[in-house]
Amino acid sequence: MGPVYEMNGLRIVDLTKVLDPKTESRRCHLIRYNTGGPIPDYHTAMDLTSHLGTHCECPYHHFEDGAAVGELPLTTFMGRAIYVTIDFLEPNAHISAADLDRVLGDRIKEGDIVLLDSNWKFPPFTPKTNSPEDKRLFIGEESAIWFRDHKVKCVGFGDGVSIENCEADVKPFHDILMAENIVFLEVLKNLELLNSDVFFMAYAPLPILELDSCPVRAYAIEGLPGFTE
Repeated sequence: MGPVYEMNGLRIVDLTKVLDPKTESRRCHLIRYNTGGPIPDYHTAMDLTSHLGTHCECPYHHFEDGAAVGELPLTTFMGRAIYVTIDFLEPNAHISAADLDRVLGDRIKEGDIVLLDSNWKFPPFTPKTNSPEDKRLFIGEESAIWFRDHKVKCVGFGDGVSIENCEADVKPFHDILMAENIVFLEVLKNLELLNSDVFFMAYAPLPILELDSCPVRAYAIEGLPGFTE
């Protein structure tokens, strides 16, 4: 089963990291048990971190009084998405407001989801993060202000953009955007399989109160009327 599907004339791309409990570095334990007697009735207890695989981070992740996953409306987790690859910056450059104007310009609309990427791809959250091999671009206060002022609902990240660079960048990015209930999508996969850079996207977490973040099944639907260029 691959990450691309066709259904009723629409093209669907799965943007989610597939998780294998045997190899996942973050907490991912499954305990399967049979609750029944003569009729098998298998259940699975899941012992997972909220930041596992492809996951959506909500304001409660950053603020003690921030909105938790189950407190945000369902519309927070779906909508018109724009995928942009910034391929004109040097390694480890900060993405500026001018850069975002250049790649998004007049295309951005209030309530959009923006998926950021670059040509400097490197797997996130590994022992080599922030090593000399890691050439990913950086976000920071300036890019956060741009997203806030353009009223996006979510910022997602491909493997070409780092969100774990340093406190001076990461803290204001969270401070500014999560104060506006703008959520983050991390560890997105298969972005290179998209045929369009504008599409409908969904990434709904389980509606659990007091949960800061949640693994999601993120996917793009290309060609859906009302959600195209």
